[in-house]
Parts: sequence; C-alpha cells; structure tokens
Amino acid sequence: MFEAERIKNECVAWIRDFFDKNGKDCNAVIGISGGKDSSVVAALCVEALGKERVIGVLMPCGEQHDIDKSLLLVHTLGIKYYVINIKEAVDGIIKNVPFELSTQSKTNLPPRIRMSTLYAVSQSHNGRVSNNCNLSEDWVGYSTRYGDSVGDFSPISKLTVQEVKAVGRVLGLPDELVDKVPIDGLCGKTDEENLGFTYEELDRYIREGVIEDEDKKAKIDRLHKMNLFKLELMPVFDPKL
Repeated sequence: MFEAERIKNECVAWIRDFFDKNGKDCNAVIGISGGKDSSVVAALCVEALGKERVIGVLMPCGEQHDIDKSLLLVHTLGIKYYVINIKEAVDGIIKNVPFELSTQSKTNLPPRIRMSTLYAVSQSHNGRVSNNCNLSEDWVGYSTRYGDSVGDFSPISKLTVQEVKAVGRVLGLPDELVDKVPIDGLCGKTDEENLGFTYEELDRYIREGVIEDEDKKAKIDRLHKMNLFKLELMPVFDPKL
C-alpha cells in the first residue's frame, strides 16, 4: 500500500533540506502547466518553503486552451507567478534557421525554450528550478532532453503517476488538477494516445512487474531501454592522465 501522507511529509522535508544545502533563502521556480505534476510539485514547495518563496511560470506558446487550470493552481496556492508567452521565441528560431527543421525538432523546441525561460527567471529571482517529471514518464523516456527532463531538484521523479495523484489528494489540490487528462502540450494528443498504453498499466508493470498484454510489455521494455540515456550523465572521455 502506498502511504501518501508519509511520502508527502518526507518529500517536504527533503525539499527543505535541499534548499538549506543548495541555496538557503532561494526561491523555488516552477514551470506551471496545469497538470498534476507541476501542481503537486508547486504544492509540495509551498508546504516546504512557504508560498512567498515559490514562483510559478506559465509559458503558453500562443493560445493555450487549458491555461485556466494553471491559473487555478497559482491562485489556489496563492503564489507569485508570471505569464511568459514563448511563441515569438519559437517562431524566431524556426524563421531564422537556414533549413527546414524536422518535425521532431519543431516538436521539442518549445519545451527547450521553456526551460531556458525558467532559468532566466530563476537567475533573476535567486531561484532553483524544479524538475516536474515523474517515474512513469521517465521510465519510457516521455520527456524532452534539455527541456522538461532537467532542473535543479526533482521532488517526484521516483513516484509513478498513480502515486503522484495520491500525494496531490493528500495535499488537498482540486480534483480537476489531480485528475486532469495529461496532454503532452506538443502535438495535442493525450500522453496515453501517444504511448499506446495507459499509465495505470505502466505503473503496475513498474511496481509489480505485472502486465497482461505482451505487445504492450514489449513496447514498454523497448522504450525503457532506448531512453535510458536521458537519465544518465553525458558521456565524458577520460584520458587517464
């Protein structure tokens, strides 16, 4: 049984300890998407540091149909926030690159610009940037390298989607944030449509090693192996001097 209350308390203590050791009196800077992950991370940081030390950054790329969920979160928590539209930055790069960017390059450009934006905010506000990825996403490489996959501290990267939701409920977050259907924000599809399996199936496989569908098992195993590099340090040549 997952002990959501205990894990929540331990994570809050871990965040406090991180900031004591890696930036006493610094602020937590969090990219707010309106989904469960950024909502839970923001709420954990508020409990750990106080709302006056948490800054939310909303980064639509043009119009964002669900930005009301992001606004609901920052207003619920009472934290300071900025809305920074990244569309001109994205369009500027696409316009000035002297060749046609691949579809994958265009897809991953916004999350990389968002992370650059977060660090610009952080360095101007004595901050530390949160990584909002969870274990389920990381397991199958469902993140953008040097985009949402990075940060200065990572409160929920060892928790599955179901566990993150449980912590969100313990934190008292609105159900519409905890249970919001995750959309990748890149191509408009839900995470589960893109992946080809549900997070519930993935989480059970991660925690219990159980999955009934052999095709889905093979896909998860392949994605896990193929994307492990995203979780590892950059290979470095050692000259053995």
